[in-house]
Amino acid sequence: MERAAGEQDHKERVRQEFTRQATRFAAAAWIGDQARVARLVQAVEPSPEARVLEVATGPGYVAQGFAAVCREVVGLDLTPALIEIAEQQRRERGLDNLRFQVGDAEHLPFGDGEFDIVVCRFAFHHLPEPARVLGEMARVCRLDGAVAVEDIIASEQPERADYQNRFERLRDPSHQRALPLTELVDLFTAAGLELRNLQLNLLILPVERWLSNSHTPPECAAQVLALLEADLERDLSGVRPFRQDGELYFRQRTITLVGRKLPVR
Repeated sequence: MERAAGEQDHKERVRQEFTRQATRFAAAAWIGDQARVARLVQAVEPSPEARVLEVATGPGYVAQGFAAVCREVVGLDLTPALIEIAEQQRRERGLDNLRFQVGDAEHLPFGDGEFDIVVCRFAFHHLPEPARVLGEMARVCRLDGAVAVEDIIASEQPERADYQNRFERLRDPSHQRALPLTELVDLFTAAGLELRNLQLNLLILPVERWLSNSHTPPECAAQVLALLEADLERDLSGVRPFRQDGELYFRQRTITLVGRKLPVR
């Protein structure tokens, strides 16, 4: 009972945070970056006849990217405010092969093998149980179909990963844990997915704008800045902060993994 209550509390925290952040989150350059969306679509190599599900679709940019080249796309998210933004953009672009709905990634409201491609971007670090969500993504994907995850990653060294996750949680309380690459690979293996594509990339984020987008309270923002200043001096997390023209930035490492669903033996 306590575990279930904790899960519901976290989901409500995610809804609250992303309802509060919805407009700025949707407008963030790194979320709406069409070149990054195109790279994810290309990494999956979808066929024109594919039926696609995007889990934790947010403002729907990835779903729109797949809708431009695939037969049918569904975007699902826990936060109604984000679904409203995604639906407005869908209407503006006239994408009749795309629909959005509110739903829980841990309990996908779809049948086994219903989709050819299942994708999730920049959401796994918000999940208390990423293995459960990846298992659900694999369940609703057909045999030989593709499951793809893009997310930020943390260091393989636990103390460095803890440092990064500490300032991430101060910035956004809905952040759970950025995983190291090896743990994500292990999750794919455990879900019966054979990796067929893996791509590392970087996000260069301006710290003040990053904090502003999430409406981080001033006292928490001050703590984040102090941690990043210490990181700049002592290399404590792997995000390698730097200053350019007087502004503080850091490097957010990201990974894209694409797996093929194997038959159960």
